[in-house]
Amino acid sequence: MLFTQDRLRTRQLFRSAWRKHLDDEILEPLEKQIVSLLTDHPEYHSLLNGDEDVIDRDFTANDGHENPFLHLSLHLALREQVGTDRPAGIASITRSLLLKHGDGHTVEHLMIEQLGLYLWEAQRQARAPDEAAYLNSLRELL
Repeated sequence: MLFTQDRLRTRQLFRSAWRKHLDDEILEPLEKQIVSLLTDHPEYHSLLNGDEDVIDRDFTANDGHENPFLHLSLHLALREQVGTDRPAGIASITRSLLLKHGDGHTVEHLMIEQLGLYLWEAQRQARAPDEAAYLNSLRELL
C-alpha cells in the first residue's frame, strides 16, 4: 500500500509506474497494481502522459475535475482492505456485491464512494474512521 502522506511522492509513483509500463520495463508489485488500475481507467492516460504540472495540480470539486490520484488511491486502499479482510467482514460484503452486480470495477466504484465519504468525515472530525458505520453503509449497497 502507499505508506506516505506526501502528495508529490504518491503522484510521482503513479506516473512512474505508468511510464515504466509504457516502456515495457519491469514493474514492482505495487506498480503492477497501479498499472492494473490505470488499465481500467483510460480516462487518466492522457493526464499521466501529459505535462509535469499534473503532479502539482490541485484538483477540487469547484473545477469540475475528479482528483485521479485520490480516485486511484481509494481503489488501492479498498483492494488492500478486501485482501486483508479489514475491517472484518469487508471481503464477504465484496463477494456479495460481486454476485449482485457481476462487474468488479462497478463494485469497487460503489465501495470507494463510501470509503471516501467515511475517510472525509473522519478527517473533518479529526478522528479515526467509524468502521462499523462504514461496513453498514457497504451492506446497504446489497
